[in-house]
Amino acid sequence: MNFFANDRRVGDFSLNIANRLTADYFKNNFGLERVTASYDLNFAQLEALLQAAPPEWFEVTIHQHIPMFHMEHCVFCAFLSSGTDYTNCGRPCDTHDLKLRDRVGAQHPVKADVGCRNTVFNALAQTGADYVSRMLDLGVRHFRLEFLNESPEQVRETIRKYRQLLAGEITGQQIWRELKLLNQLGVTRGQIGNR
Repeated sequence: MNFFANDRRVGDFSLNIANRLTADYFKNNFGLERVTASYDLNFAQLEALLQAAPPEWFEVTIHQHIPMFHMEHCVFCAFLSSGTDYTNCGRPCDTHDLKLRDRVGAQHPVKADVGCRNTVFNALAQTGADYVSRMLDLGVRHFRLEFLNESPEQVRETIRKYRQLLAGEITGQQIWRELKLLNQLGVTRGQIGNR
């Protein structure tokens, strides 16, 4: 963050901002314009965070493919190269898309970062669209949509739908049904969420 100290900066989800103290630390010690609330927060936890700290500090991600897990093992190198690591693998991650199919047939995208660590993302994007009106009531004015492998047409359509939502022209339910998204905010609702 110090390298970009003279530029506009918004802290993304990787800072894992899950409470007021962390938000205050990153926002004020590094001069960030805003911080992105952690993907781990369900709506009740997000609401508590927005009530504990100024809502203008936050940018809330309302559309994303949740990263399910990270690993040091490089699947690209292991299966698409005869090399053994980044020095001799030929960087197949730069030219190939890779997905892991789970037991029910969902294909989860795999992405490699610059350090050759792999992240497996959920096959379906999820949305917090049902909570947007409440977030607006709480003072949130900055929302984030994150894309992974979507086509330009899919990105345009998704942005159009969220603009309609923010303008009050459609409901959150319409977004997740029409775009076939997971209707969920946060990584999980928990094991006892429905009790």
